[in-house]
Amino acid sequence: MFLQIVNLILDVATGLVGGACLLRLVMQWQRLPFQNPIGRFVFAVTDWLIMPLRRFVPSMGRLDTSSFIAAWLMKLIHVGVMWLLVGAQTPVLGVLLTSFFGLLHWFVSGLSALILLYAVLSWVQPNSGSMMLLSRLVEPFLAPIRRALPQPGGIDLSPLVFLVILQIAGMVLAGLLLGY
Repeated sequence: MFLQIVNLILDVATGLVGGACLLRLVMQWQRLPFQNPIGRFVFAVTDWLIMPLRRFVPSMGRLDTSSFIAAWLMKLIHVGVMWLLVGAQTPVLGVLLTSFFGLLHWFVSGLSALILLYAVLSWVQPNSGSMMLLSRLVEPFLAPIRRALPQPGGIDLSPLVFLVILQIAGMVLAGLLLGY
């Protein structure tokens, strides 16, 4: 039971910071303004980790590599601490791979949550400021599906199709995580 409690606390703490780092990565990739409540929250949660990394890790074009590395470090801390507590015999390479696949799983889960929020807000508050931000976050992922998929009766099914794709990706990543 002790390990489950520690795992939960680590998962929440590292997931909050790591998820905010991934959100910062996507927001900067999309050149979204940070002068909104979500942007200020992201800065408040991640600046302590990302700003020191920026001294050593350059960006690659529009990709903020320090945000990616910060998110990966959060997952590595979670996996590493649990690895030490359990006393697993997994090699260090296994810990590195597990943390990388865990990071990808965070990304898939976070994107799924953004898509669900986008779909719900599009029905109840389509003109809100939050909807505009969510729209800019998810449109690059939905646009290719919209181009390939017809809209029966004028209903946009791209969020549903993308959620199914994300769920399949999540299952594959979960399978890879269990393999290590």
